[in-house]
Amino acid sequence: MICFLTSRTDLPVTGALNPANGLREGLRRAVPRDCRALYISSDPEGHEKTDFYSACLKTSFEGAGFRFRDFGILDGRTEERAAELVRSTDLIVLTGGHVPTQNRFFQRIGLRGLLKDFPGVIVGISAGSMNSAELVYAQPEEEGEAIDPAYERFLPGLGLTKTMLLPHYQEVKDDVLDGLRLFEDITYPDSMGRTFYAIPDGSYLYIGNGREELRGEAYAIRDGGITKVAEDGDILRLS
Repeated sequence: MICFLTSRTDLPVTGALNPANGLREGLRRAVPRDCRALYISSDPEGHEKTDFYSACLKTSFEGAGFRFRDFGILDGRTEERAAELVRSTDLIVLTGGHVPTQNRFFQRIGLRGLLKDFPGVIVGISAGSMNSAELVYAQPEEEGEAIDPAYERFLPGLGLTKTMLLPHYQEVKDDVLDGLRLFEDITYPDSMGRTFYAIPDGSYLYIGNGREELRGEAYAIRDGGITKVAEDGDILRLS
């Protein structure tokens, strides 16, 4: 299995596959020609959004020269065929969305078990990358979540990595949620005894050949503080 756990795969405005930090070329080396792809939704009942964003991703990849023998969708309409769909694909895309909603869907279809010994390529986008971790940090995102004592910030994930990613750092680093600063008042305290890696769009975690590497700009958030650990163009070996 080879994984590219990204913040996002495409460029804003144009929608072209992002070449930053070797993503496009790495995918070209890893993904077979005329591959069979499976787009796994973050919201099993959000069919309109799923169809729209899956079509955008397909167009983005095809614009970079990728060809698909088949491009399937796994959501509430096809979940009874989840095992068959996963088994018959070369490339799986774990799309973005609301982390807890996606997490519940992944658990419902038993995706962690289905991905055990999966021999292909997995591309994570935003929430999909976050839910790939062994332990997922579901950073509060929607109004009310930061102050809700029942909101679960740590969830069981797919177990593809122990690295907990926080995507879109350049967009959300100054956000305020429920009157609290998203990072300084929420995420920094949650990092006590743990490490999160915040990445902007264009950076990603590569997993393959027995190693994990952060490729591109990245920040380590641990024990209540933040440190820049990599610049754009860098490769930081994690394991």
